[in-house]
Amino acid sequence: MENWLSPARYAVYLTAADGDRARALALYEWNTALACAVLRDLSHFEIALRNAYARALDTTWTGTGHWLDDPGSPLRAPLIRMRKSRRGPRRRVDINDKTRGAIDGARKRYGRTAPPGKVIAELSLGVWRYLSTSAHEKTLWVPHLHRAFPPGTHRATVDQLIGALHELRNRAAHWEPLLTAPVALRTKDLLTVTGLLSPELAAYIQHTSQVGPTLDRRP
Repeated sequence: MENWLSPARYAVYLTAADGDRARALALYEWNTALACAVLRDLSHFEIALRNAYARALDTTWTGTGHWLDDPGSPLRAPLIRMRKSRRGPRRRVDINDKTRGAIDGARKRYGRTAPPGKVIAELSLGVWRYLSTSAHEKTLWVPHLHRAFPPGTHRATVDQLIGALHELRNRAAHWEPLLTAPVALRTKDLLTVTGLLSPELAAYIQHTSQVGPTLDRRP
């Protein structure tokens, strides 16, 4: 397994298995199954989130072009904020730069005439996740995205939930160890935020998710 997983990664499972090589392999297989179960549930959430945001923007955006492409769109217009630099003092950063790049990349792959739905489907959870941050409160949340949730929903609450789920999604998608990850807590977060987006979806996930049964089968 050392060559297969790399010595460092294998050591994580071997340590968790108290040096039992057979159990270490069983833990690795269990971790893979758990990641698959997590990603299955998160895939439903991701699609619901992007569709809810798209509907909210479709309803409220009044620019001349589509909100994916219009230079004045809150997803495209330069949004300058001061951010800490790893190598020095704070610097000015356009926090819409990556979103523009993601949209333009999808347009390049599918052409300028591709329907909006095709482009929207190409944008990763990483794009949608950051649209609820405090930096976007005045440009996106207040005029547009709050409509994706029930009246009175707080942006900070939504952002905290989505951020935690995005972090778990990245760990699962890269097949990182979930041995100590708060998967059960994140499942509750998932049901909370999907309940805000779509109570029907939250009920469906709760009744069909394999995350709980998989957690119970840990070697």
